[in-house]
Amino acid sequence: MSTRLSGVSPKVRKQFARILALSWPSAILVAGGAMPRRQAGPGPIELTSEEQAYLERVVRHPSTKNWDVLRAKIVLLWAEGLPPGEVAKKAGVSRQSVYNWVRRFRESRLAGLSDLPRSGRPRTVSDDDVAKVVELTLESSPRGATHWSTRGLAKKTGLSKSTVGRIWQAFRLQPHRSESFELSNDPLFVDKVRDVVGMYLDPPDRAVVFSVDEKTHIQALERTQTVLPMTPTRARGPTPMYARHGTVDLFAALDVGTGRVVGKTYPEHKSEQFIDFLRLLDESVDDELAIHLILDNHSIHRSRETNQWLARHPRFQLHFTPTYSSWLNQVEAIFSLLELRQLRQGVHTSVAELVQAIETFIEDHNDDPRPFKWVRTADEILHKVARFCGSVLDRHGPNYKTEVPELEEDMDKSS
Repeated sequence: MSTRLSGVSPKVRKQFARILALSWPSAILVAGGAMPRRQAGPGPIELTSEEQAYLERVVRHPSTKNWDVLRAKIVLLWAEGLPPGEVAKKAGVSRQSVYNWVRRFRESRLAGLSDLPRSGRPRTVSDDDVAKVVELTLESSPRGATHWSTRGLAKKTGLSKSTVGRIWQAFRLQPHRSESFELSNDPLFVDKVRDVVGMYLDPPDRAVVFSVDEKTHIQALERTQTVLPMTPTRARGPTPMYARHGTVDLFAALDVGTGRVVGKTYPEHKSEQFIDFLRLLDESVDDELAIHLILDNHSIHRSRETNQWLARHPRFQLHFTPTYSSWLNQVEAIFSLLELRQLRQGVHTSVAELVQAIETFIEDHNDDPRPFKWVRTADEILHKVARFCGSVLDRHGPNYKTEVPELEEDMDKSS
C-alpha cells in the first residue's frame, strides 16, 4: 500500500488514512490484529453533603444549562453505586462519556464538571473590564435615565454592545426589568404568618376554613370597536379604547378544604355589605361547624358594626394576614383566575352583564372545585423573608430605611 501511495501528496495520504480508520474494523488497525483492551472504569466516589446539595440544586434548577444538568446527573447516579451501563442508560449518554465525567470529578471535584479552556483567539476582555461593567450596572445610572442600556454602557466603557450583553447574560443582569415588593411593617408579622399558614396546613377539626377578600371596582367595559377574532396567524385584537358602564364589587370566600367558592356582588363595599356576606356564609355552613375566616386588615373587617355582629355569632373566628401580605390569602388566586379567564378579554355592555359573567365563572368553578395545596411551612416563609432582608442590608448597609420586624430574633426565640 505504501508503494502505491509513494507518489501521492502527504495531504491525500492523511485523508486516505482517516477514511481507513473510519471504515475498517478496529481489530485490523491494531498491531497484530488483536482487539483493543477495554479501558477500566473509574472507582466509586463519595460526595460530601455540600457537593450532594449543590449537584441536586443544579439538576432541579429550571435555568441550569442542559450540559451542566447532564454532568451533575451522571455524578449523582454514579455516587449511588449504579453500574456504568445503568448510569449511561438513565443519563442518555454513552458509557465512555460516563467514565470521562466521573474521572474528571474524581480528579478536580466540582471544578472538573466545568468546561476546560479551549483553543482559539485569546481573550480581549479582561477581568477588570468585566468587573467594571458589573459595577457600573449595579451601582450607577446614566444621566437622563434610570438604568443602563447596552449601547449606553458600551459607549461608557469602550466595549462593544455585544460584549456588554454577554456580560449581563453571564451575571443574569437585566437592568430593563423591575419587580415590585413591599415588606410588611406589621409588628405581629411572625405570629400572623404562623397563624394563617397553620390554618392551611393543619386546619381545626369540625370547622370550615374560608379565605375571604373583596375584588373592588370591577369595571363593565365595552370596546369602542369590534373585537377582531383570533386567527391562526393573529392573536385576538380588542381595541385599547373602551366605554365604562359602571362598576361592581365582588365579595368572595374560598373554602380551603374543598376549593368551593362562595361569591356575591354588591354595588359598594361597606360594613353593611360585608355583614350581609357573612350571613350568606353562615347559611351555607352546617350549624354544628365552626367557621374560621382568613382575611386582610380592611376597615370593614374591623368596624364597630362588624364586631357587634360577630359578637352575636361566636362560631365565627377571624385570622388576619399581616399588612402588605395579600400573598398569604388563597382567595387571591381565584381573583387572578377570574381576571385571566373572564375579565381581561371580556366585553360587558352593562353592570348586569358583568355580574352575570362573574356568576357564571363561579358556577363553572364550583362544578369541579379543586383546593389549592399549600406547601410552604411558616418557618420556610420566615427564613426566606429574613434571608431577603439580610441580603438587602448587606448590599445597602445598616442605614437602609426599612420597617421590617426583627425576623431573625423572632426565629431564634421560636426555635
